[in-house]
Amino acid sequence: MKEKRLWFQIKRDWVLYAMLLPALVYFSIFHVIPLIGMKLAFQDYRIIGDNVWVGLKHFNVLFSSPAFLDVLKNTIIISSMKIIFFFPVPIILSLIINEVRNGPFRKYVQSVIYLPHFLSWVVITGVWISLLSPVDGGINVIRNFFQLPSLDYMTSKDHIRWVLVISETWRSAGWDSIIYLAAIMKISPGLYEAAKIDGATSLQQMRYITIPELLSTVVTVFILNLGFFMNAGFDQVFNMINDSVISVIDILDTYVYRIGILNGQYAYATAASLFKGVIGVILILSTHFISKKVSGKGVW
Repeated sequence: MKEKRLWFQIKRDWVLYAMLLPALVYFSIFHVIPLIGMKLAFQDYRIIGDNVWVGLKHFNVLFSSPAFLDVLKNTIIISSMKIIFFFPVPIILSLIINEVRNGPFRKYVQSVIYLPHFLSWVVITGVWISLLSPVDGGINVIRNFFQLPSLDYMTSKDHIRWVLVISETWRSAGWDSIIYLAAIMKISPGLYEAAKIDGATSLQQMRYITIPELLSTVVTVFILNLGFFMNAGFDQVFNMINDSVISVIDILDTYVYRIGILNGQYAYATAASLFKGVIGVILILSTHFISKKVSGKGVW
C-alpha cells in the first residue's frame, strides 16, 4: 500500500523529482562514492601492487605528531572565533534589513552586502592585502591620522586570525542573511497587524514576533554549521597564509593538502581527513539531539 502511494506521489510530482536529480548525481559522484576511498586511511599506499592493511598505524602517528596537534588547535580556535563572532551577524543583518521600508534603498543595501559573496578568495585576499598594507593601506592611513604607528596585519601573529574572521564576515554575512530573511517573510502578517492594533512598537514586534518565529531556523542553521566546524576555510587560509603566520593559521585542510598533495603521503592525509569528518558527524548529531532535548527543535 505504501509503495503504491509512493509511486503515485513520484508520478504526480515527477517534475520536482526531475529537478532533484542533478543534485543527487552531484552528491553521489563527489560526496558518496569518495567515501569508499577512505579505506586508504587504514592502508599503506603502494603505486605498484595492492595496498597493505595497517590498521590504526596512521592514526597513531597522527595523534603523536606535534605538528598535527598544533594544526588541530589552530583549527579549533579559528572555527570557534568564526562561530562566536560571525554566526550572529547574518541574523542581525536580516533583522535590520527587514525594518527597512524604503523599497529601492532596501534593494540597494541587499545588492551591496550580497556582492562580496560572488568574489573568489584570490580577489578578496588581494583587496584585503591592499587595504591592510603597512605602507599605503586604508586602515593604516587612518591609524597614522590619529598618530598611531602602522601595523602589518597580514604578517602579525596577533592579528591574522582576526583578519580571517572579519574578512569571512565581510564576504559571507550578507549572503547568509538570505535564509533568515526568507524565514522572516514566512511569518504571518496577521501577527504584526494584531501587534500594531495593540500598540506594539517596531522594536517590540521584533522582540516578541520576529525573533521567536526565527528561532527554529537559527537552531537548524547553527547545527548544520557545527557539522562544518572543522572546516575553518581552506580557500581563505590557503590564500592568506605566509611564512610569518603559518604557525597560527595552519589548519587541518591546509595540512592535509600539504602532506597529501605536495608530499605524497596519501594514506596519512586520508587519516587526517577522516578524523576531521568523524568529528563533524559527532558534532552535528550531538548538537541535534541536545537541541531536540532542550527546545524540541532540531535538523530533522
